[in-house]
Amino acid sequence: MSAEINNSVHRQKLLKGLIERLHAGDDFDRVKADFAREFEGVGADEIAAVEKELIDHGGVKVEEVQKLCDVHASLFKGSVADIHADKNQTKDHGHPTWVLKEENRALERLLSDRIDVHAQAMGKGDLKAIGALVEDLKDLWQIDKHYSKKENLWFPIMERYGITAPPKVMWGVDDEIRDMVKLTRKTLDELIASGRPSPGKVDGFLGDLEAMKEKIVEMISKEEDILIPMVSEVFFLPDWRQITEGSAEIGYCLLDDHPTWNPPEEVKPSMDKASLSQGKVTLPTGSFSPEILTRVLNTLPVDITFVDANDEVAYFSQASERIFPRTTAIIGRKVVNCHPPASMHIVERIIDDFKSGKRDVAEFHIHLGEVFAHIRYFAVRDDEGTYLGTLEVTQNIAPIQKLEGDKRLLDEQ
Repeated sequence: MSAEINNSVHRQKLLKGLIERLHAGDDFDRVKADFAREFEGVGADEIAAVEKELIDHGGVKVEEVQKLCDVHASLFKGSVADIHADKNQTKDHGHPTWVLKEENRALERLLSDRIDVHAQAMGKGDLKAIGALVEDLKDLWQIDKHYSKKENLWFPIMERYGITAPPKVMWGVDDEIRDMVKLTRKTLDELIASGRPSPGKVDGFLGDLEAMKEKIVEMISKEEDILIPMVSEVFFLPDWRQITEGSAEIGYCLLDDHPTWNPPEEVKPSMDKASLSQGKVTLPTGSFSPEILTRVLNTLPVDITFVDANDEVAYFSQASERIFPRTTAIIGRKVVNCHPPASMHIVERIIDDFKSGKRDVAEFHIHLGEVFAHIRYFAVRDDEGTYLGTLEVTQNIAPIQKLEGDKRLLDEQ
């Protein structure tokens, strides 16, 4: 591990030195030759990290780096559009990168204009600030939507292009931040319940709050300095379209209104809805047109997801009351990557047990606010017992738990 870290640091120093030589006016061809000798390839994340280092600690202004974008692009065997594509996309109102940055600006405003102000007042003994912080942290929980869009829309497409490690690392940090937000909200509720909290407990809460804020700010930097440049190298218009179409399913973070991004008309969606009306799906006990079958599956009061024998997501239903977000970006995605890093091993164990025949069903039930989610996994096999895939069925059973007695009459309208 230390060798890998040392190598990474060495590469950073070399890249930084090459860029600084360009900034100092060194001969372009000589620098390019040195680069070709030292590196076989370089990623946008390293370029972004080097440029950030130059801006933060190297005495180089942002404007200087921006003016040298075309020079950097030529040096790193790419183009301005490849390496710094987000420069124009983030200005394209409604584009997914624009939305991500606008949500980050909203998060920054929430942290600086409200949470910081109320935290300082609370630290000075103003107990009224506690109530204000309750609302602040309630709004901050919208960050869950921000991270969910990355995890369910951006990450699956990254994995298609072979970018697998960064999504896992980032998702793990996202979950750490979620846990920190939950902890601060829980601690604040406990302070309120205690009546007049002691100075020690208030200081402890404010310390947790500050640690949470620092983690959020670090993630904002990672998203904008590493994630966006990285995906801008490989994402195409159909990918951005898919992210745009799936974003409404998950929702937006602290954005009540935003423009809709309209990609060029010549780029068609990957799924032709007209094809659903052609032909029939014939089953042993009847048949459907594809359109009616789709409606039937979406009408069921459960979420259904099917994972094929290759462990890739092949289908999901679109019930009206969704519990977990699902977007078309996950079709073809390895199912283990659809789950947070902390639960990946559980998913792997279930599928391994299904394949070996050790079990046919696995189920869980968890409380998610007012929702009581009953999650069941079923092994799907043919008549000979050959494993065909896994069916996940999720249902909110909270309303069912409330049922009492019998009901034999139809409600009056």
